[in-house]
Amino acid sequence: MFGEKKPAKTISSNSAIDGLIGERMSLVGDVRFAGSFIVEGRIKGTVVAEEGGEAVLKLFERGQIDGQVQVPQAELHGEMLGDVTAEKLLLGATARVRGNVYYRVLEMAAGAQVNGQMVHQDEPRKQLPKPEGT
Repeated sequence: MFGEKKPAKTISSNSAIDGLIGERMSLVGDVRFAGSFIVEGRIKGTVVAEEGGEAVLKLFERGQIDGQVQVPQAELHGEMLGDVTAEKLLLGATARVRGNVYYRVLEMAAGAQVNGQMVHQDEPRKQLPKPEGT
C-alpha cells in the first residue's frame, strides 16, 4: 500500500551473471563479452558485446566506465565517460553520462543526467572494431 517501495525497473536478462567487475576492482583495457555483464567497479576502455547475442550490460550506482560502450541492452545507474550505443537503454535516476547516447528504445528516470547528444536511431550503429588480441 502507501509507503511500500516498488521494485526498480530493470532490463530483463538471464539470472546468470557471465561477467562481473566488483566494487573494489578496476580494469584498464578493452572488454568484449556475451551474456550478462555487471560493473560495480571501474573500467577504463571500450566495452563491446559480441554481435548477434542478447547481451546486457548493467552499470551499478558506484560503477564507472571511461570509454565507449556498444551493447544490445544497457542499464546504467553509475557514471559513463564516453559514448553509449544500445538498442534498448535504461538510465536510472543516478545515471551520469558524459558523452553521446545512441539508442533505439530509451527509458530515462527523473534525475538521470546526460551531458551530450541523445540520438534516436532506427538502425544500429556500425560495430566497433574488435580490441587487439581477440
